[in-house]
Amino acid sequence: MTKKPTLDYLMLIILIGLLMISLLAVYSGTGQYTDGQSFYFARRQLIWYIVSIAIMIGIAYFDYDLLEKWAVYLYILGILLLIYVRYFGIERNGSQRWMDLGFMDLQPSELMKIFLVIYLAAMYKKYGTEKLTFIKSIPLVLKTVAALAIPFILILKQPDLGSALLIAVAALGLLLMSNISNKMVACVVSVLSSGVILVIYLFTYQEEWISKFFEPHQLGRIYSWINPAEYTMNFGYQLRQAMLGIGAGQLTGSGFNQGYQVQSGRVPEAHTDFVFAVIGEEFGFIGGSILIVLYFLLIYRIIVIALKTDDLFGVYICVGIITLLSFQIFQNIAMTIGLMPVTGIALPFISYGGSALITNMLALGLVQSIYVRSKDYMFASENDMAA
Repeated sequence: MTKKPTLDYLMLIILIGLLMISLLAVYSGTGQYTDGQSFYFARRQLIWYIVSIAIMIGIAYFDYDLLEKWAVYLYILGILLLIYVRYFGIERNGSQRWMDLGFMDLQPSELMKIFLVIYLAAMYKKYGTEKLTFIKSIPLVLKTVAALAIPFILILKQPDLGSALLIAVAALGLLLMSNISNKMVACVVSVLSSGVILVIYLFTYQEEWISKFFEPHQLGRIYSWINPAEYTMNFGYQLRQAMLGIGAGQLTGSGFNQGYQVQSGRVPEAHTDFVFAVIGEEFGFIGGSILIVLYFLLIYRIIVIALKTDDLFGVYICVGIITLLSFQIFQNIAMTIGLMPVTGIALPFISYGGSALITNMLALGLVQSIYVRSKDYMFASENDMAA
């Protein structure tokens, strides 16, 4: 007799590995605090992990197909939450991104990532699998741009350039994986490439003009990335200290809770945005490589699940989640080693924080739901064949 469908346990094992790394990094990343705060942050991170995994398992047994009918309402809810935060949200460090729920601070932009993926997945499914002509691809591209524009602008105004770029990359990934024509793909890529070249030109030769569209701290981060030596004592300080720590870690690292840059407090936000600096300095190249391998295995499992499902809606959700996670992982690690400008994007499943962790677990819960339903489908098919 065929076994009933269960969760993807390999994914759960990977998450346990990420949990262990997260607790070690968060604890050590707050080592500069001498009033017992390291245990406080690590304990809260463990609680968030337990709650998040419970949410993921709950979502796994929820029929994700229902979300196709609710997609537009979830999208509208996300927009309303962003508008609320715009006028009534909590402001920290010059950014107004959070809602006070009493027991936690919710960041609506995190939920908007998932809502946008669901909305676009539902929209793309209606176009089927047949390749569209260039002319028929135009409405799909315009609808995607329209769906992206409102949350992108609202998040950018918070200001939160990192999250705005993240949802833009997710939308782009879904669009390129949809059934638009190859000519339209080439056109989209050409337009984006031209846009990148234009931005580089403006930053290089039109500093006064570009300053009208970016906050001073955002410009400082970008210029400190382009010319780190000039901004070492201000906007480039965090990046400089992180790179020194990672470089000092070499192959095996300086040891748990022994990183000089981290423990001396020279790396600000070492338990949140710059948590990879903790891993690089204290666990070295080997520790960083283990983390990256776990990420590769996680992305691989999502790809396998996407290939096994027969539902186009589920496939698009998996594609969107793969894009979201991959960009966050790449951007966070790359900014820590100086390959990308510094943004507020956290390292998935590792950085301290409830909103981002719950959102990422919600995403994996949807993937698990797709896995369970795909196994339901195979289970039913096998029974039909046996009959």
